[in-house]
Amino acid sequence: MEEFGSETAPLRPSHEEIEEGDFLEVNAANSIQKGWSWWFVVALNSAFLLFGQVIGAMLGKFYFEYGGKSKWMATLVQTAGFPVLYIPVLFLRRPRNVDLNCPTSAQEAHIIVVCLVYIFLGVLLAADDLLYSLGLWYLPVSTYTLLCATQLAFNALFSFFINSQKLTFFILNSVFLLSISAMLIALSNSSSDSKGVSNLRGTYLTGFICTILASAIFALYFSLTQLSFNKILRKETFSVVLDMQIYTSLVATCICAVGLFASGEASELKEDMDGFQKGKVLYVLGLVGTALAWQAASVGALGLIFLVSSLFSNVISMVTLPLVPIIAVIVYGEEMDGWIVVAMILAVWGCSSYFYQNYLDEKLASDQTPSQP
Repeated sequence: MEEFGSETAPLRPSHEEIEEGDFLEVNAANSIQKGWSWWFVVALNSAFLLFGQVIGAMLGKFYFEYGGKSKWMATLVQTAGFPVLYIPVLFLRRPRNVDLNCPTSAQEAHIIVVCLVYIFLGVLLAADDLLYSLGLWYLPVSTYTLLCATQLAFNALFSFFINSQKLTFFILNSVFLLSISAMLIALSNSSSDSKGVSNLRGTYLTGFICTILASAIFALYFSLTQLSFNKILRKETFSVVLDMQIYTSLVATCICAVGLFASGEASELKEDMDGFQKGKVLYVLGLVGTALAWQAASVGALGLIFLVSSLFSNVISMVTLPLVPIIAVIVYGEEMDGWIVVAMILAVWGCSSYFYQNYLDEKLASDQTPSQP
């Protein structure tokens, strides 16, 4: 299998030698030498992220729009689809002939650290999914999606302190524009919701706060994931992305399942299904589709963090900003007043500012790379 990157991969630590059999190898450290195969994987992960995020948000709103009431179920399906990822894991890994009966103390210590990383990130993921579900419950899709733009501002801040991301004029301009965009949405309390709850200032404020907190946690999750890839996992194989998604989703799913039963909503699921306006079949298909969509989006996001950076992954996710509100208007008949339109324009401008900075960085790196003989 062709490696992504023309140089020889650096020597791995001894505890990572058991990953020598991984099939799809991606050398992120040498990603500056970007061939067509590297760009193809970046484009593929971007597509997973974009389509998964749009479909996941729309199906999540579909659940609430037509009678779904279980907030914990809406949270659970965002991570419960992780078993489907075992299919690509089986295809992307070769059988290994490694003796694991006598692990060294270094290997044992590393396994404990990795497990703690998965557990901590899984807890963050569960909290983030719950807050996002509450935001989606209280807010129209257009308002909810544009508020999610603040995660880029939070991500820039966390990346600066955690990942040593340099903040240039265009990146700061992007953060400023997206922050102003979110403020304009907070002033726009005229968006209609079919349940009639979003026109009440208290419930609107609840949705606003939940979505902002979810965006902050999501940005922190991205930055810590990048730190884990670089400092703890330190593997050159793409299978680390699937491992990260599977095990953090497992932890988050367990937490959400406990919340589902502890809240008493589990006993009301039959009633929830029977009362769904579109019928039981679409109820189940909607939840399954939501679970698959968010798994695709999550793998795409983690793949971009592994290949490029958490900030780049976040910017790609913001490309959905002009898409979801338009689809929400077509599908759900939501209104877009002047504030929402202006906020959308500022959000697109902010994303474009970051893309331009990324273009400048790529051009500078290309100019400084010596040509191969």
